Amino acid sequence: MTASINDVARACGVSASTVSRALRGRPGVSEEVRARIAAVAASLGYTASRSASSLASGQTFTIAVVVPYVGRWFFGTVLDAAEQVFSAAGYDVLLHTLGSAESRKRFFTKMPVRKRVDAVLSLLIPEEEEIAALRSLGVPLATTVGRAVPGFTVVGIDDRAGAQSAARHLVNLGHRRIGLIGGASGPLHWTTPVDRRQGYLDVLADAGISHDPALEADGGYTVEGGERAMSELLATRRPPTAVFAQSDEMAMGALRALRRHRLKTPDDVSIVGFDDHELSEVVGLTTVAQPVAAQGAEAARLLLRQLQEPEAASSEHVLMPIRLVLRETTAPPRPREPQ
Repeated sequence: MTASINDVARACGVSASTVSRALRGRPGVSEEVRARIAAVAASLGYTASRSASSLASGQTFTIAVVVPYVGRWFFGTVLDAAEQVFSAAGYDVLLHTLGSAESRKRFFTKMPVRKRVDAVLSLLIPEEEEIAALRSLGVPLATTVGRAVPGFTVVGIDDRAGAQSAARHLVNLGHRRIGLIGGASGPLHWTTPVDRRQGYLDVLADAGISHDPALEADGGYTVEGGERAMSELLATRRPPTAVFAQSDEMAMGALRALRRHRLKTPDDVSIVGFDDHELSEVVGLTTVAQPVAAQGAEAARLLLRQLQEPEAASSEHVLMPIRLVLRETTAPPRPREPQ
C-alpha cells in the first residue's frame, strides 16, 4: 500500500501541511525538521503528488515563456538556459510562440495562460495594452529584451553602448565610410535595432563623420538578410570600407556576400558583428559579446526568487556586461581605398 502524506505526518509528529511545506522547500520549517521529514518520507516510499501540491498551494509549477521565434539563435539560447533553471527547480515550461501579428493578437485577447502558470518570461516587448494584460495575471513577470518595462523584471544589456564600442573600433582603425546592416523594429516593437543604430550614429557624430543613408541596409537579423544587405552596400557608388552588422548572423551573411564578390576581409572590407554567436570564433568575427545564455538563466532565477520570496522586489532592471572581442575581420583601411 502506498504511503500518504498523512502517514508521513503521523510518523514525524507534525501536521500534513508541515510535511507539504518541508518537501516543497517552502519557508516556515526548520532545517532539522525538514531533514527528518525527508528521511521519513524516503523510508516510507512517499513521493509528493504534483497535482496534490498544486491544489494545496494554488501553484501550477508551470512557467509561461512567450517568444517571437524559437528557431533563431538568440531566442533559442535564452529559452534553453531559462528552461534548465526552471526544470532544476521543479517547474515545467509552457511555450507560446507569437511570431505573427495574428498569433500575438489572439494570445493577448484570450490570455490562455491565465490560472495556468505561476510566472511569465516574455522574450518580446509588449505594448501598453499587452503590459496591462500580463499584469492582470497577478504573477511575477520578466523579460530579457528591451528597456525597462513597468511591472517587469528586466535582464538585458546596454545595446546602445555596445553599438558605440563596435563603431568606435572601426573609427579608431581609420575608417570613415562605415556601413550599417540592421533591421526595423517591425510589428514586434523590438527596440534593439533602434538602440544599436543610435549607438552607431552617436559615434559618427562624435568623429565628425557625416551620416550617409546610402550606407545603411536592412538585414532582417538573419544570415540571408545580411548577405543581401552587404550586396546592396557593395553596389553603392562609394561602397563602405567597413560595416557594423547589428547581429553576428547578419555579419556572417555579409562575409558570405564578400566571398561571392571575390573580396577579402579585412583587406577590402572590415566587419564587426554583435552577440558573440557560438560560430563567431570559428569564422574569426570581431564582435560585441553579450552573455545571452546568462541573461536567460538570470531572468529565470529572479522569477523563481519572486515565487519563493513574495516580499522580494517585484521588478528590477539588471544590466549584464558586454565587451568588444577583437578577431580577424577588422583592420585599418588600405591606403589606396577612397576615404
